[in-house]
Amino acid sequence: MSILKAGIIGQGRSGYGIHASAIAELADKYIIAAVSDPIAERRERAAAQFDCDAYKDYRSLFMRNDLDFVVNTLPSHLHSPVSLELLDAGFNVVCEKPVARYTQEMDTLIKKAEEKQKVLTVYQQHRFSPAFLKIKELIESGILGRAVMVKIAANNFSRRWDWQTLKEYYGGNLLNTGPHFLDQALQLMGTDIMPEIKCCMDSVNASGDAEDHVKLIMSSPGRPTIDLEISSCSAYPQNMYQVYGSNGGLTGDLTRLEWRYFKPEEAPEQPVVMDTSQIGADNLKWYEAQWGLPKEQADFWPYMAKCYYQNLYNAFTGSAPFEVSLDEMRQQVA
Repeated sequence: MSILKAGIIGQGRSGYGIHASAIAELADKYIIAAVSDPIAERRERAAAQFDCDAYKDYRSLFMRNDLDFVVNTLPSHLHSPVSLELLDAGFNVVCEKPVARYTQEMDTLIKKAEEKQKVLTVYQQHRFSPAFLKIKELIESGILGRAVMVKIAANNFSRRWDWQTLKEYYGGNLLNTGPHFLDQALQLMGTDIMPEIKCCMDSVNASGDAEDHVKLIMSSPGRPTIDLEISSCSAYPQNMYQVYGSNGGLTGDLTRLEWRYFKPEEAPEQPVVMDTSQIGADNLKWYEAQWGLPKEQADFWPYMAKCYYQNLYNAFTGSAPFEVSLDEMRQQVA
């Protein structure tokens, strides 16, 4: 089995805590060959833990020709320009979200990847969320009937004062938390169309100038309406997921789901009557079911990261396509 060599730019919360940890867990598929970080303690930690080379400046990676890909986990405003540098230097690139803020940035990255014949992919680990995959399965099965509306509410109450509250660093809830659930929403709505979008944003409790409250509505004929909230102003957060269907509905969160539905063959259509006194109870027979996060997936943040890197390995070695495509990422940015 081929072992892929990874380089990682950044060894902070994301580069070390998410990416390096996931890659190191898949020791039969990857080795961490090199990292970069301007903070000496982080470099020393990585060198000791992963037995890798550690550089102060990420441009030192450009002198190497043994890396199968490089992961860009720098702050959000550096995702696009540094990924462009990496592609131009001839590397395959895994970029943290958001890969870009503007369509023009995304198009430049795609053009460069094509020109250099290199892979550019984006870290969207929530594509592998067990709860999301179950919801997608249920909608596609038709058991809930036609999906009329999907609500996703990634809400809490919190105050932040770090760099991710600043617009100049591409901060704010839409670009920080948003890509996870916007990606899920577009998967449920369909990635073959560009929906009509209405969005309201507000900056309430964050110390910076970026938004910490987002309400986004997406619609398109023949597709479910998407109601997406990403708010840090919700003291009483409700269930993360709700699905409204013509034959039933679903509610739940990342660890549990429940749904109820009726069977159309047991509920014949009722003709329209003008005399309202003739209308009685519908007496639908409801069926109910539940899903819980399996024990082996209980630590689901590392689980999703490992799923992403398992798919990445399969794609690089030719046994599966990349789960996250550039066309899908461009739709999200646009």
